[in-house]
Amino acid sequence: MKDLVEFMAKALVENPDEVQVSERVYRERVILRLHVAPEDAGRVIGKNGRIADAMRSVLKVASIRQTRDVILKIM
Repeated sequence: MKDLVEFMAKALVENPDEVQVSERVYRERVILRLHVAPEDAGRVIGKNGRIADAMRSVLKVASIRQTRDVILKIM
């Protein structure tokens, strides 16, 4: 999951070297925190949050195999 978020984010931003994804497992949930450069935050979030919602949808589909909920937080 972590690699998937990192791959998607690096494809969107101007500074792919500054993309960092941290992962925490809490019971049946995986919390992924995406850190990008301040000037790239808008690119990852998108207009009205559409890109962020699309990333979350992809993660939801990918998480079905692992039977865990995945939460994506963009910092």
